[in-house]
Amino acid sequence: MNTAQTATVTHQPGWFARAEGWLDERGKGAWIAAMVLGFIFFWPVGLALLAYMIWSKRMFSGKCAARRSHHHEAHRMNRRHGFRSSGNTAFDAYKAETLRRLEDEQDAFESFLERLRAAKDKQEFDAFMDDRAKAAQTSDDEDDETGAEPALSEPR
Repeated sequence: MNTAQTATVTHQPGWFARAEGWLDERGKGAWIAAMVLGFIFFWPVGLALLAYMIWSKRMFSGKCAARRSHHHEAHRMNRRHGFRSSGNTAFDAYKAETLRRLEDEQDAFESFLERLRAAKDKQEFDAFMDDRAKAAQTSDDEDDETGAEPALSEPR
């Protein structure tokens, strides 16, 4: 029996696709640097890169930076919050529980500070209103002592 073996052909990208991917990983600055170097060494290469960047909308869309920033944003967030696995599941569970507990404590502390600020604001406002009421009372008492006739709100 002859069985036909089919060879799986993996398509390797050409040098241009690899160069494009390499520049995309490094962002818009790499494209601009390649274009400037192209103008310096051989002006048609720089002109071709400029035309390609404009035609493919790499200059204005930010697609090459978006691919790169998504990867770096996820990596930075994992590093900042400590979510990267250590390889030890017991330690990872302990770390996750400790981080959750610390976040809960931080939320409770922030709500305490908010209540403290509100109480201080209320105390200051009440003191202001008391001072205002005292000032109004003393001015009324002074008007009564001088015998001044109170102002009427309605014309006679």
